[in-house]
Amino acid sequence: MSEQPLNLRSAVRILRRYRAVVGIVTALGLLVGACFTVAFNRPMHASNALVVLPSTITTTGTQLVIADSGPVLQNALPDITPTVSAATLRSRIQVQSVGSDVLSFMAQGDSPAQAQSMANAVADSYVAYVGTANNPVGWVPARLLAPAANATATELPVRAAVTGFIGALVGMAVGAVGALAAGRRNRKLRERGAIADAIGVPVLASVAVPLPGGSAAWISLLDRYEPAAADAWRLRHALGDLGLGGATPPSGRTSLTVLSLSSDPRALALGPQLALLAAADGIPTTLFIGAPDSSAVAALRSAATASPGTARSGRLRLAVADHDDLGRPPDSALSVAVCVVDDQAPRVTLPMRTDATWLAVSSGAATPEQLARVAASAAASGRRIIGILVADPDPADPTSGRVPQLARSPHGHMPNHLTGTLR
Repeated sequence: MSEQPLNLRSAVRILRRYRAVVGIVTALGLLVGACFTVAFNRPMHASNALVVLPSTITTTGTQLVIADSGPVLQNALPDITPTVSAATLRSRIQVQSVGSDVLSFMAQGDSPAQAQSMANAVADSYVAYVGTANNPVGWVPARLLAPAANATATELPVRAAVTGFIGALVGMAVGAVGALAAGRRNRKLRERGAIADAIGVPVLASVAVPLPGGSAAWISLLDRYEPAAADAWRLRHALGDLGLGGATPPSGRTSLTVLSLSSDPRALALGPQLALLAAADGIPTTLFIGAPDSSAVAALRSAATASPGTARSGRLRLAVADHDDLGRPPDSALSVAVCVVDDQAPRVTLPMRTDATWLAVSSGAATPEQLARVAASAAASGRRIIGILVADPDPADPTSGRVPQLARSPHGHMPNHLTGTLR
């Protein structure tokens, strides 16, 4: 299926995800609307004439119909200066009732004089038309109460604000529709639950990551990485799955491979962050960096080469791979190897045989098919992926990914607690 199902909840998430795009389109709509008013929409002047009806007229409905009818407007055309067409006059004249016996003839013109001329001409034409005995509704002794004298025009800032607001609404609608359409077509997984379900493997931790742009940024990460308290707790929880949690120093050795996709440079930082936290917690750790399959790996290798051989109070060692077999230092309680694979045609060649293999992926960076290909390639090489690390999780993601859908009860809920005796 090429499109994700859309409901109110998912629509809100898509709009939040694309809020910057929607905001930009909204701002463009506001700007275009305001500029159109300034450049092309000339100010219209309005003037008003009043006609009073006799007290015998109990309803003005019929008179309103007559007031802007074809014969009345046609008879008013010769008296309008500058001249306008019948269609223009019809679009610029508006007749309304004021109270029970007064009609208001409001006209809009390109100039104050034209607006006054149009209002007075139509009002006089109406009085003359209903004042004849042979008109269709009978003789009505109407008279001009107040001729149009002054014309007013809406100030430019007000008109620009109105059209800008309308343009902003149109831009918001266009941006929202475009965002929803793009969100439905986007197959990349953002929620931890969906990422876990893609390959049936639980998410062990999801943390924020920096995006080092070059060797200097990687050096800064390796020397001064300090995770937020929540991220540190999540990474320690993941280390607990390797038997490295708690205050007791590990007695044995544990090794881990962290795979990431070549199209996902943010996820590459998860392996080093895990190793840095372990070293900061007093666990002797070695960080292995695989072959330079991408520019991000090349920058990390360069940073590792430029950095001292040990860091973090001597508990973190950096090793760069030039061939497949790296070995493992005998004094490291934890060995973390980072490996980048091509997400389109993955070929997992791990630099060393490790006790566990995890997959690192950023929120919104990979499709289910890409993750499945990487998992299949890892399994074919004899390394089954048993955990997932998620970089920069979506703040609106309500899932945890700790229990993949494939491992849940087929009835959609956990088994009930039994309090009785089976018979």
